[in-house]
Amino acid sequence: MNKYELVLIIDAQKSDQEKGDVFKQTNEAITKGGGKIVNSQVWLDKHKMAFSIKRKTEATYYVVNFESQPSFLAKIKELLRLNEEILRSLIIKNS
Repeated sequence: MNKYELVLIIDAQKSDQEKGDVFKQTNEAITKGGGKIVNSQVWLDKHKMAFSIKRKTEATYYVVNFESQPSFLAKIKELLRLNEEILRSLIIKNS
């Protein structure tokens, strides 16, 4: 199992319930895919972005550190891409 870090950018104007649902869905997708969540937390809340994404200028950044098989990454990337609540996402392999 490899270690990864996932960063999600979500519109800051969404309600706390909506943001919480996205975070919960992401965590559940990782665990259902055989991954193990090491840490998950809000990194920055209502942070002004350097440039707009989908006409949004403020975002909430969410960080998830997890362990998973490399073959699972394609599935999680597809799930993140299909979620309309997520403005951007990035997965980085930790050494």
